[in-house]
Amino acid sequence: MKKILFALLLIFSTTANASTNSGSYTMTFDLSSHKAEEDVKLWVPYPVSDSNQTITNISWHGDYEEAAVYTDKANGTPILFARWNKKAADRHLTLTFDAERNEQIRRDFPKQEGTLNPAEFSHFLAATSLGPVDGGIKELADKITEGETTVLAKAKAIYDWTVENTFRDPETRGCGVGDVNKLLKRPGGKCADISSVYVALARAAGVPSREIFGIRSGRGDEQNVTTWQHCWAEFYLPGYGWVPVDPADVRKAMLKQSIELDNPRTIEIWEYFWGRVDPYRVRLGEGRDIVLNPAHIGPPLNYLMYPFAQVGSETLDWLDPKTFSYQITWRPM
Repeated sequence: MKKILFALLLIFSTTANASTNSGSYTMTFDLSSHKAEEDVKLWVPYPVSDSNQTITNISWHGDYEEAAVYTDKANGTPILFARWNKKAADRHLTLTFDAERNEQIRRDFPKQEGTLNPAEFSHFLAATSLGPVDGGIKELADKITEGETTVLAKAKAIYDWTVENTFRDPETRGCGVGDVNKLLKRPGGKCADISSVYVALARAAGVPSREIFGIRSGRGDEQNVTTWQHCWAEFYLPGYGWVPVDPADVRKAMLKQSIELDNPRTIEIWEYFWGRVDPYRVRLGEGRDIVLNPAHIGPPLNYLMYPFAQVGSETLDWLDPKTFSYQITWRPM
């Protein structure tokens, strides 16, 4: 049954036109209530156009001392940075942009796979602070991909294993931390957790991969999307390019719709998110263990998907609106 559905979906996805979604985002920040005797700094993920999305009419304004767009050195992720001097009476910033996103379909795989140069993709095969690629992770990856000889087959085996063996835990704070060693003991979490499991296993199996950090868009009327951040994954197929996968959205749909793995609807969703992601999302950046630019105080960030702010040397909790006040609104175009 699953193989038949997959074949039908694959034929459809490579012949049908991809859908698109358009909307405007407004991000507003108010850091006025924090200590007046400290500098206040804010870093915001900054969207840019790529082959899957078009960002236009981007602008920002506020009462900051300075503001500019920078990128981190390791990943080239764009970051809007703003700073307020000590004694600033008010600290406001508003960022707005329009986004048109395509449904990303990458399934017309070549019959002959290209040759992978590991040195060229070393960044996407390396361990991160919470995503090891050796020890037990490597042993598990080898077991999952046993008998598979191509990058595509290994990537698919790991995708299937991740869907089958993880679960969405609605009690997880935010999008999750993505601590892979802990997750393999209890494989429950949200999108950053489940995507991290996929990426760590793929890298351990020699498949270049990465997490994509973004935010979902609304549907219909204007919506508050402040907590709608989302993380998915991509693997690199030699001679073809980056391919999206989203095992986390499979598990989310299963939870929301109260369906099990063998349900035909689950199988449909399972196959949909292999080499395909919907247009109701915007990519903001990638990379783990982020060293911000301009530099922040403290260790590297696990990832930059939520806004990040510091008052002096104190990092604000980006998941607590009582200490870090901001709102993200989406409206249709």
